[in-house]
Amino acid sequence: MSQLHKLGNLTGYHLHARDGEIGSLKEIYFDDQYWAVRYFVVHTGNWLLGQDVLILPQAIIAVNEENKQLVVDLTRKQIQNCPPVNTTLPVSRHYEKEYYHYYGLEPYWVGDPFVTPPYYMPPPNVEEKITQPEHPHLRSSDEVIGYHIHAKDGKIGHVEDFILEAPDWVIAYLLINTSNWLLGKHILIAPAWIQQVIWNKEEVTVNLTTELIKTAPPYDASKIIDQDYLVSLFKHYQMPFDQK
Repeated sequence: MSQLHKLGNLTGYHLHARDGEIGSLKEIYFDDQYWAVRYFVVHTGNWLLGQDVLILPQAIIAVNEENKQLVVDLTRKQIQNCPPVNTTLPVSRHYEKEYYHYYGLEPYWVGDPFVTPPYYMPPPNVEEKITQPEHPHLRSSDEVIGYHIHAKDGKIGHVEDFILEAPDWVIAYLLINTSNWLLGKHILIAPAWIQQVIWNKEEVTVNLTTELIKTAPPYDASKIIDQDYLVSLFKHYQMPFDQK
């Protein structure tokens, strides 16, 4: 059964391997073509001298909200011996090949790059930077938070957070803060409704009008995102909704 989690709430959660704690969630790296989480970036603190490590989403087997823990189906030794990564630089495809080879897994880009989740539609057109990293489609959540949101007829807010869907671990929604326009209203926008992302301008253009966004059902962080809310959200935007 799928669950929705606000990334901001998960950030800082402790990750527990089979034989002990490995660190805390720092951010995610996601694929901007499919809005799929590719890696959880974990800060190891005193363990491994504070080095950051990458954990595959499929290694997360449980989310314990009460204890603020993510349970990882790996050992500390496996994680310690995996190829080291420098998170201050773009993650290269060469590194990813080494990483997947170490764990004996087939890389996600081999064969079908992603299993389409129920709410997903074809990815938006993406305008790339002039100077591209070796693997330009891998983005940091920290980088994209703060990007400006442009509707068909004007600016409407900025990206404040992401709503992740587990266990597939995809970005199901972008949480948009419209405080500069709508007195602090928060709304959700699905990646399928994005027309384009201009990375070098830090802009996300959605195929919606400002009026449609203004009148959308508001997101309330104190409430669970249930199916009734999602049905009303999709109905408001006149988008198809596949109920689970």
